[in-house]
Amino acid sequence: MDKKKITNMEVKKKNRNDVFRYICSNGMVSNPDIAYGLKLSLPTATQITKELIERGLVEEMGEMESTGGRRAKALAVSGNAGKAVGMDITKNHISLVLTELTGKIIKYERIFLPYDKGEDYYREASQKTEWFLKNNGCSKERVLGIGISFPGIIDLDREMVADSHILGVNDLPFSAVRRFFPYPCHFLNDANAGAYAEGIQSESIHRFFYLSLSNTVGGAVYSNGMLEQGSNFRCGEVGHMTVVPDGKICYCGKYGCLDAYCSAKCLTDGRVEDFFERLHEGEQEAMALWEQYASYLAIAVNNIHMVLDCDVVLGGYVGSCMGESIQKIRDNVLGRNTFAEDGSFIRTCRHKTGAAALGASFKVIEMFMEQV
Repeated sequence: MDKKKITNMEVKKKNRNDVFRYICSNGMVSNPDIAYGLKLSLPTATQITKELIERGLVEEMGEMESTGGRRAKALAVSGNAGKAVGMDITKNHISLVLTELTGKIIKYERIFLPYDKGEDYYREASQKTEWFLKNNGCSKERVLGIGISFPGIIDLDREMVADSHILGVNDLPFSAVRRFFPYPCHFLNDANAGAYAEGIQSESIHRFFYLSLSNTVGGAVYSNGMLEQGSNFRCGEVGHMTVVPDGKICYCGKYGCLDAYCSAKCLTDGRVEDFFERLHEGEQEAMALWEQYASYLAIAVNNIHMVLDCDVVLGGYVGSCMGESIQKIRDNVLGRNTFAEDGSFIRTCRHKTGAAALGASFKVIEMFMEQV
């Protein structure tokens, strides 16, 4: 008897969760739309949306266009349902993004703030977050949480940033960061956050490898709405796989890592957009750099594809700016590929700006969704 009761409660929660996700994903909808899209009875869909309206998560927005009969009520996510904040911490900056529950970006901002281990850094990061929210008309009460991405190993079991070579951090407890922010905090690796932004709202991509090519190189495996973490939360750390035995020294202290050959700094010390502009103009130095960069990147992409047999998405500063120059990568990879493929499995990221911060905010949204 108890088991049946629990099962019924779980079914009701799943249906409510599915309905809210459907409304978030589809914008303005009606109860008949929801019933048809989710294969629910119309009375069930109507009862669930009534509950969501009472909870302030959904609101009526007039009526839908007539399809020949009585006009159905138009339903949408309430503007007061809550907002999510994403923060991406790097060596020299923090990126902040404010999003609706639908995933729509309200505002993105990149702020110069060199990383420091001391409390003053987190105190200032929190203060800048409050200014960011205030300047965008978002009160504290409307913030559902903040997702924080770090470049490094995020140990979710021990709840700490286990290792970040680039920031010089080891075994940093989440609690040591969380206490500076007056919101629920969720932590994730920066490449994982970028992959999350790429995949969570896509209905067509079920599995891919996200290769983040910024001032450091990272990666993540995204599969059916989930990030594959690995036994020690190191899944996807391709920045430190060897591409040249005994090659250039990497910032991690080892030799020949992919990061030493394919970080954005290998192309330019300035703006990556400026490098690609020079490349497209045919500047000889830029073309030579790209030739070398593409050769090493092709080794990594081909190896990743051989192991995982899935799409490879190029993100980060370089992937975001690459544009048509991706064809050079595809050509080089196909020159190494054992199988007859056309290179379409290699593509650039959908989110060109602040992907890690955006993915961190999506994590907040997803955690909220699961509780609806």
